[in-house]
Amino acid sequence: MSNETTPGNQVDQADLDAVAKQLGREPRGVLEISYRSPDGQPGVVKTAPKLDDGTPFPTLYYLTDQRLTAEASRLESKGVMRQMSDRLTKDKDLAADYQKAHERYLEKRNAIEDLGTDFSGGGMPERVKCLHVLIAYALAEGPGVIRLGDESVALAADGDSNLRGTAIPKDWPTAADLGIDADANDLNAAGE
Repeated sequence: MSNETTPGNQVDQADLDAVAKQLGREPRGVLEISYRSPDGQPGVVKTAPKLDDGTPFPTLYYLTDQRLTAEASRLESKGVMRQMSDRLTKDKDLAADYQKAHERYLEKRNAIEDLGTDFSGGGMPERVKCLHVLIAYALAEGPGVIRLGDESVALAADGDSNLRGTAIPKDWPTAADLGIDADANDLNAAGE
């Protein structure tokens, strides 16, 4: 599996300009481009745990690519977060993976600056609250680090065939590869 980012990917002005255009505002606290899409666009930025003005910002990986944010929102509107949260209560292995991902997230963020909290992001480790966070985390770290993130990216790629190979790596596992039946849950139907 290829991760389109190399560790310590420095941010240049062109990247900051691209992220500003994606967000519709100036980015804050950007430390690196943690994921760059196959078509070369910044997709995930790593942010400082505290912004320049001292405001805590616990979201370590922030999804910026508008194609991916739109797909994350579509999946959220389809009830994916509720389904994933329900699975966490029934599947001990999945819950253990989510706990481990939560601890890894905290470890990485605290290595930059400890905010003195065990809040990570996306509802970890008890529930799924934000697919944007899970997609950003999975893309920044690559597959195999956060199962629900891997699934979220796969559902996004499967839901919009134009994303695979442009915004998402061609070789990212599919929902079927991960044992997820998206059609059974009507997750890839057009938004309502």
